[in-house]
Amino acid sequence: MTDPAIIIAEPAAKASMLIRKPAAAVFEAFIDPNITSQFWYSRGSGRLETGKPVTWYWDDYDASSEVTAHAIIQDKLIFFTWPGPDGLPTTVNISFTAWGSNATYVQVEEKGWDPGTKELIKIIVGQTEGWTLVLAGLKAFLEHGIQLQLVPDQNPNVSATHKKGITA
Repeated sequence: MTDPAIIIAEPAAKASMLIRKPAAAVFEAFIDPNITSQFWYSRGSGRLETGKPVTWYWDDYDASSEVTAHAIIQDKLIFFTWPGPDGLPTTVNISFTAWGSNATYVQVEEKGWDPGTKELIKIIVGQTEGWTLVLAGLKAFLEHGIQLQLVPDQNPNVSATHKKGITA
């Protein structure tokens, strides 16, 4: 018999960060690929809209993902699915909480992996690391106008930027 005091939560990757910009600006940074490409992926095929698939491209890694938003609440929530590292679809929930008038607390939760996946812990750690880098890049870009290049720098052995050599 299972002890009812033991609650097993669905495996999830989580990250959060306070961004010192209003919720509208932080939310828009995830919706508009012209902004998102300054801190995360290289380019996107269009703005995130509910029910409309878009493709995000990471040119440094010759990679892309099709993303479909299932719920978007202006300045509050983005909920989408995309293929996880194991190829199976996962769900991502990005919530935006106004923190006073000039800051926003962003929380990301990704889940949907098969709990029996052999590499589950490695996948969750990798996704948590990735989301943490995305939020740090977002913070640097929106607060200070700095592009940290965290995504290509995270794996210099694979990144096309580093294969060509770093230029200032």
